[in-house]
This record gives sequence, C-alpha cells and structure tokens, in this order.
Amino acid sequence: MKIILKILFVILILTGEVYLEPQGTKSRNDNLKDQLEQTIKECKGIFSIAFREIGNSSNELIINGDEIFHAASTMKTPVMVEVFRQASLGKFSMNDSIVVKNEFKSIVDGSPYSLDVEDDGDDKIYSQIGQKRRIYDLVYDMITVSSNLATNLLIELVSPEAVTQTMNNFGLNNIKVLRGVEDSKAFNLGLNNTVNAVDLMKLYELIASKRILSEKDCDEIIKILEAQKFNDKIPKYLPGNVKVAHKTGSISGVEHDSGIVFLPDGRKYVLVVLSKGLENSEKGKEAIGKISKLIYDFMMS
Repeated sequence: MKIILKILFVILILTGEVYLEPQGTKSRNDNLKDQLEQTIKECKGIFSIAFREIGNSSNELIINGDEIFHAASTMKTPVMVEVFRQASLGKFSMNDSIVVKNEFKSIVDGSPYSLDVEDDGDDKIYSQIGQKRRIYDLVYDMITVSSNLATNLLIELVSPEAVTQTMNNFGLNNIKVLRGVEDSKAFNLGLNNTVNAVDLMKLYELIASKRILSEKDCDEIIKILEAQKFNDKIPKYLPGNVKVAHKTGSISGVEHDSGIVFLPDGRKYVLVVLSKGLENSEKGKEAIGKISKLIYDFMMS
C-alpha cells in the first residue's frame, strides 16, 4: 500500500498536480521584503513601512515599524477622526460654522503665534479670516489640500488631548497629538506630534473596516481621503483604476504617506511609509512611489 501511495505521489508531482518548493527557496513575502529594503537603501534616510491586506491580517509586512517619527501632516487624519467622533456625540454639527482666525496659543507658555501663508498648502483660507466656515469644509481642506490654518482651528475646537485620548482608546498609543501646526516654541523644545507606522496602519484598518466610528462616518472619512490633491507618493505609479484614500506629510527631511488602497477586484490594503533624515526630499517621494508599486505588484501577482 505504501509503495502504491509513493508511486501516486510521484505521478502527481510529475504531472504538476503537486508542487514542492525547493529547499532554500524564498517565499514571496521574503522576496518582497528584499525588494523593499533594496529600494530603501537607494535613498539616504531612515524609513519605516507597514503593509496589511484588509481582512487578511496574515498578509502583511512590517519594516522598522516601531520607529517614532515626527508626524508632520499625517496627524491630520487622527484629528479628522476626532472631529467626526465629537460631532457624532452631539457636541456640534459638521454643518456648524466657526470664525476663521490666524492667532493661536503656544503650548509652551500660551504666547500667541500666527501661521505663514507661504508655508501652507492652502492660501485661499487666508482671504476668509474674520468670516465663518463650515466645520465640514475645514475638515475637507485640512485633508485634501493639507490646510494648516484649518487644522489649527479644528485642533482648537476638539483639543489635542482629546485626539490623543481617542487614539489611546483604540490601543494606538504611539499616535500623539500635542499641538497645532507651526508652534515654533514647542518645536524648538522637541514637543512634537508623533506617530509610528504600525499604529497608523492600524488606524487606517479601523477606518477601512468601519470599526472606529459608524459606517456612515467612516465612509465619509474615506471619501475625503480619496479627494487628496497631493498624489506624488503612494498613488504615483499605480493604475488609474486603483483608488487611494490617503494623507501625506512633509517637513524638512521628512516625507510620509499613509492610507488605504482599493483594488479593482474589491480587495483593499493599508500602506504606511514614513521617512526622516532625508538628504533629498524628491528622492524620498520617489522611494515611496516605488515602494507603493512593489506592494501593488505583490498584491496583483
């Protein structure tokens, strides 16, 4: 009987019905990791990558995922989540309006500071100082054109402590929002908003799986993220039929992108790429674009 089984097994191998991976052959995940690490080596700087297929947590890859980074504008997604959360509790309506101003208090000593329109991704809002804007519109501008002024108005509305606490409530203890944008006194003391790739990945997974807020609110958050105007990183080399709901971040020596990638076949995955200590920001952006394409090719192969 054993001889017969052995013969049948050999026949199956020869006919291609059974494939035995040769010893020493690398898995697809290992090959992907090698490709990603090679891409990172070609760009001087420190990188962190976190990738996970939604609904298939076994299909993930983390490189340097616990490294802490200056959040730059990636912290605007946690702020958006907190705005929607507080609105859902009835603290205000997304259709309520607040007055646009350009004076905020430093977390260091309460001294006033203002934002510079030249350093903002949104110049239109500065012509609206003294006027009222809908909270929803401020959220939309904060994400899609990375409006710093809109961000500070919203952080003042919901409080940075509340943003961080909500992240903590979901176990995202490495996402810390301490302050608004351009608080130079806080920056000089190292009091910065911080993230790591793993917790950002988990945040987007919660959004994608509609578990951090109601399904309606998560759908609206994804809709806003999909309207992102800065698409020279994760979406850069992806086909036009692939949707990306994401938020970028950029300051001197830092380039980030983070979000959800929706494939045409219905599958989706989260990708977070953070970087710091870059000698050349354009090369950093290019590296993120290449990393994203490698992940996409892996998913489609």
